[in-house]
Amino acid sequence: MAGAVAAASTVATTGTAAAAVDPGPYGSGNLGEWKGLSKAVATEATIERVLSVNGVFMFGDSLGVQDGKALALRLKSKLGLELAVNNWSGRPTKDTVDALANWRANYGLPRRIVMACGTNDIFNPPMMAAQIDRAMSLVGQRTTVFWVNTQVARTGLGNAMLLADQRNSAWVNLQLAEAQRRHSNLRIVRWAEWLAAKPSRLNTYLRKGIHTSVPYGQDARNELIVQAVKAG
Repeated sequence: MAGAVAAASTVATTGTAAAAVDPGPYGSGNLGEWKGLSKAVATEATIERVLSVNGVFMFGDSLGVQDGKALALRLKSKLGLELAVNNWSGRPTKDTVDALANWRANYGLPRRIVMACGTNDIFNPPMMAAQIDRAMSLVGQRTTVFWVNTQVARTGLGNAMLLADQRNSAWVNLQLAEAQRRHSNLRIVRWAEWLAAKPSRLNTYLRKGIHTSVPYGQDARNELIVQAVKAG
């Protein structure tokens, strides 16, 4: 996620540094340099194999870097579907859609795509709507997009930033919900709502209010994705 120190918890790292100095324009801090952070990107051979069997592409951030391999195993065992991933810690949605555009140009796209991004857009929520529309324009009407919504409430950074995270997560998710009304082939994977259904889930299924716990949060989020893909 966003930050420049530790790929495994970069939103929290950036927020800790930014909270004491600059809350940024939206109260959650500022997006740090992310291009040197960890990533998980499928090889060309894997991409082509997944396309040949009408599998699934995934584009995401650090949650995907951590959870993508487990998702691939779950999709294969439950639905018989192959997965090719393009996940990069700290990457905001604009750059994630850039990656989607790159794969479209170089390989083409399958009929199912998982977009697991938006967490790093809490630093600039108004950018989200245009990027969702851009992604949907790139995939066209024949591809179904399963977009995982966002839950960020970083702990240990003070109440002001925690509340800003919650507000900005809701802002990102509202834009996603509005986009669903414009695009009939957009499906929302309701991670935020699933977590909110029982208050105890925030502590059980998240680490520091951002990343999934392993195995509980990882399994829960991946199962929501699998069930959404199954429903089509």
